[in-house]
Amino acid sequence: MPLNGFGAALKALRERRTLSGRELSKLADLDHAYEHRLEAGEKTSPSEDSLDKLIRALKPSDRDARLLRWLAEHPDTDAKLVLYVLGDQEITLEVFTTAAGAVHRGSKPDPAKLVERVKRILEEDQ
Repeated sequence: MPLNGFGAALKALRERRTLSGRELSKLADLDHAYEHRLEAGEKTSPSEDSLDKLIRALKPSDRDARLLRWLAEHPDTDAKLVLYVLGDQEITLEVFTTAAGAVHRGSKPDPAKLVERVKRILEEDQ
């Protein structure tokens, strides 16, 4: 099963803390198989309780915690976009959510180009 946006974010944030899946599961007091299924995209939309436990264990920045919460409600967000945004802390949650909700004709644009387009549009609106 292809990696979804939530799974990609969970894995990236776990790796950022240099934790194995088992270590994260133990810190979050969650079943390892459940955590693995979330990362693999086999399971989506964790409960608020599970999400709270994962966020406490991962200790992400406020922006990344809010991004993970948003992804729990929109798990099928493009994984490439999610990873790009996680790699650039300057990208705001507003830019990310706008880019994630963009509809494309044809193939999806490169995440960097998409983010730049959204930034331009949002700047023009101000």
